[in-house]
Amino acid sequence: MTIRVLVAEDQELVRGGLCHIIDRQDGMRVVAEAADGEQAVAAALGHRPDVVLMDVRMPGVDGVAALERLRRAAPEPFPAVIMLTTFDLDEYVLTALAGGAAGYLLKSISPETLAAAVRTAAAGGSVLSPDVSARLAARLAAAVPASSGVAPEQLGGLTDLDREVLVLVAHGLSNARIAARLGCTEVTVKSRVARVLGKLGVDNRVQAAMVAYESGMVRLGQP
Repeated sequence: MTIRVLVAEDQELVRGGLCHIIDRQDGMRVVAEAADGEQAVAAALGHRPDVVLMDVRMPGVDGVAALERLRRAAPEPFPAVIMLTTFDLDEYVLTALAGGAAGYLLKSISPETLAAAVRTAAAGGSVLSPDVSARLAARLAAAVPASSGVAPEQLGGLTDLDREVLVLVAHGLSNARIAARLGCTEVTVKSRVARVLGKLGVDNRVQAAMVAYESGMVRLGQP
């Protein structure tokens, strides 16, 4: 099945680049474009895309406001909205996720990462840039009372390599950077990260990073 994508971005050059990346992928195509939030909502309602790439800062109606309008107006099934932006400020992340966004990615990601994120979102998953995941976990860890410790069974099954991978994930390293640190391939890292998530019983990197903070394996402000 072809993944139908709407690209909402006010800068024409950037929008064209995003459309080019999407249209080059097997099994996905751009069905509509929008230059601001108001156009994005209208295009989403008219074309019923599976995934919306939504810039946060756009003239008039911004991406966050457009997401809110779309949540109120769009019939089921609601499209997966990925906020794609150059701004990695935490308040944008929290507002977007609270508003129902499927993910929040920085425009500095690679075309391959963008394509993978679109596929993940279309399949019902959530996507966050690794560094955004790490900062969000740290912010959440600082906002909640100190934990009495993670249940032993969550950490007892981790090998030394699992723990090393978990610490690197909590520090926000991407799979590529973890691979460089460990001297292995990205495919191997992806498998190891998935194994760590499974052993911890969590769904994503944010939750894994929270375990690392709550267990004391990683501390706020630690380099």
